[in-house]
Amino acid sequence: MSENDVEARIKREITENPVMLYMKGTAMFPQCGFSARVVQILNHVGVPFATANVLEDPDLRDGIKQFSNWPTIPQLYVRGEFIGGCDIVTEMFQSGELEPLLKQATPAG
Repeated sequence: MSENDVEARIKREITENPVMLYMKGTAMFPQCGFSARVVQILNHVGVPFATANVLEDPDLRDGIKQFSNWPTIPQLYVRGEFIGGCDIVTEMFQSGELEPLLKQATPAG
């Protein structure tokens, strides 16, 4: 996959999914502690979210880091906007900032 293909895929995924998480592993089976923590927070808030497993696609793993100019995985996007990685998501959750942001982004189900 070319760099442009990866960038197009990322833009499509963050546009189509109000809450998009790029992670190591899957929501059901995270393969790193940081990804697991973000999944746990999102599940606790109770909003639907989509994931992409960067371990299955080395091009995506490199591409998402270039796209966001952020060196680590996981990466959380809400309504197409990069929110941050595990530490930022955890801090926002603990401060009460994250839940309203997520609830606004997702249609009430």
